Amino acid sequence: MSFIRPEAQKAIARWREALVGAAILVLGLWWASGAGILRWVGFVVVLAGAALLFSGIQRARFKRGAGGPGVVQVDEGEVAYFGPLNGGSVAVRALSRLVLDGRSDPAVWALYQPGQAPLHIPVNAEGGEMLFDAFSSLPGLKTEQMLAKMNEGRAEPVVIWVKTDRHLS
Repeated sequence: MSFIRPEAQKAIARWREALVGAAILVLGLWWASGAGILRWVGFVVVLAGAALLFSGIQRARFKRGAGGPGVVQVDEGEVAYFGPLNGGSVAVRALSRLVLDGRSDPAVWALYQPGQAPLHIPVNAEGGEMLFDAFSSLPGLKTEQMLAKMNEGRAEPVVIWVKTDRHLS
């Protein structure tokens, strides 16, 4: 029997990386306030905790829950989606455009690859949080802008990233 409500468990799971980063940051600050070698180790731990906290906040903002239609897998630069009605896979390096399409409920990611139909992945598909790292690897993608567009909740398609000529290599 669990003493934590399911909603609280989900919130903790969503924000766990940020919470761990905050704990490491506090530990580093405590050590940095000391003297000697522990002080210098504390400064390094503060930097690591701050980086983990920042990354955890971004990941938590990206995650839209689970239990949506289909399953996402990301393996060695290949995004695969197995849905109840459709599916497919695309290579992250071959993407030409990334669009967030809010016309459906839930919104979907549309991944465009030349010569193929776009792959549509619901934002709340099981395993969808793995898309954060895949999208972050796209050259020139601004993560904060992507997260802001996700939070706007627009009902029309929004282009998040487009491959430009300088990214063709």
